[in-house]
Amino acid sequence: MRKTVNGLNINYEQKGSGDLIVLLHGWGSNIKLFANLIDLLSKKYTVVAMDMPGFGESDEPKTPWCVDDYVQFVIDFLKDYDTKEVMLLGHSFGGRVIIKMHARESLPFSITKVILVDSAGIMPPKSNKKSWRTRYYKVGKAFLSTKLMKKLRPDALENFRKKMGSADYAAASPMMRQVMVKVVNEDLEPYLPRIKCPALLIWGVNDTATPLSDGEKMEKLIPDAGLVKLENAGHYSFLEQQFTFNRVMCSFMKIED
Repeated sequence: MRKTVNGLNINYEQKGSGDLIVLLHGWGSNIKLFANLIDLLSKKYTVVAMDMPGFGESDEPKTPWCVDDYVQFVIDFLKDYDTKEVMLLGHSFGGRVIIKMHARESLPFSITKVILVDSAGIMPPKSNKKSWRTRYYKVGKAFLSTKLMKKLRPDALENFRKKMGSADYAAASPMMRQVMVKVVNEDLEPYLPRIKCPALLIWGVNDTATPLSDGEKMEKLIPDAGLVKLENAGHYSFLEQQFTFNRVMCSFMKIED
């Protein structure tokens, strides 16, 4: 299914009937990975999952967005739905959007349940090695951005960025790289206590992208939160331990499996 939101062509899926639950995917991902979840949740609920701008089959944003821009996008996307209550599930980057949404003083709907799966949002502590790498990158970028170096080695800056950046950064388009820089440098920890509704946190014990310690910290900061740890699972715990994940979801969402 497709719709236009603020001039952007958005790909999305909708299935089921009942109360509304919205699924927000992770960075570099898309709604295809939610196929199992959509089928499960649609047994009782109206499930909506969209490729957020810059991912999957949706248009890229026209300017470098920050987390707040994605929050506004979700709000605008849901304007067509005649509902006063929404449940939200977010994996990784999708969790960032959900957390930042709670920074808003008012919303056109109330959030009744939150599910954060291997969510991003906690800033990792900076090690000396990482600080050195950041300084090295800034110096190298400044040098390779000079007119002389652009003339002598026009591809050097792009190659340097790919070498120094993460796999996600290297795979992203120029626009989405700018978005990524804005997104990952925002600490959302101060907004966690504002999540007042029941919150389920599901984490892969072996997650290295958003480590289990992030989930444990979120559990302490969110007033009504419970953390489920999935053994033998990493950052995509909902895929790697699908059976156990589904059982947890059925219990929290009161679905008869």
